[in-house]
Amino acid sequence: MGQLSRRDFLKVGAATAGAVGASGLGFDLARANTVKQTLKIAGAKELHAVGCSLVAYTRQVAGGKTQLLQIEGDPSSPVNEGRLCPKGATAMQLATSGRRVEKPLYRAPGSSKWEEKDWNFVLDKIAQNLKASRDRSFVGVDAAGNTVNRTEGVAFAGGAAFSSEEGYFATKVMRTLGVVHLEQQARV
Repeated sequence: MGQLSRRDFLKVGAATAGAVGASGLGFDLARANTVKQTLKIAGAKELHAVGCSLVAYTRQVAGGKTQLLQIEGDPSSPVNEGRLCPKGATAMQLATSGRRVEKPLYRAPGSSKWEEKDWNFVLDKIAQNLKASRDRSFVGVDAAGNTVNRTEGVAFAGGAAFSSEEGYFATKVMRTLGVVHLEQQARV
């Protein structure tokens, strides 16, 4: 065994003291963060959501409204082990943003401003526009004389928030209308 110089002894001692101090500091910071998180969501209702396996914490506030306190990943999820995709990581901001549109808005052709409308008006307008586009672009028979019954003037894009059943249903509805341009974004 070689001789340990005074300089080597001080280096080893300083490194050991630094490691012990840093690990203690790190433990205290982690514990402080846990305490802060516990206080923020103390007494909150825990809800598990689909998508990125989100866990949402909510609390009832005055007037019977529900306040969203926190959204995080579910550590028990076998898919992502508590990590969130970019969309899931911004879910809290999406849900609580002051810029979030909460009512249907309609901008008439040629207009430069949006108007607040009720759901009946908006859904009727969507149905009218879909039918007009389908009627305008419907192809009953192709150039070879084959019956195709399709519309090429309508496209459909399903979202990643769809469940498998919702995606299946939406695809069936669109195929019934003759839509051939279908796209589904799926995350697994």
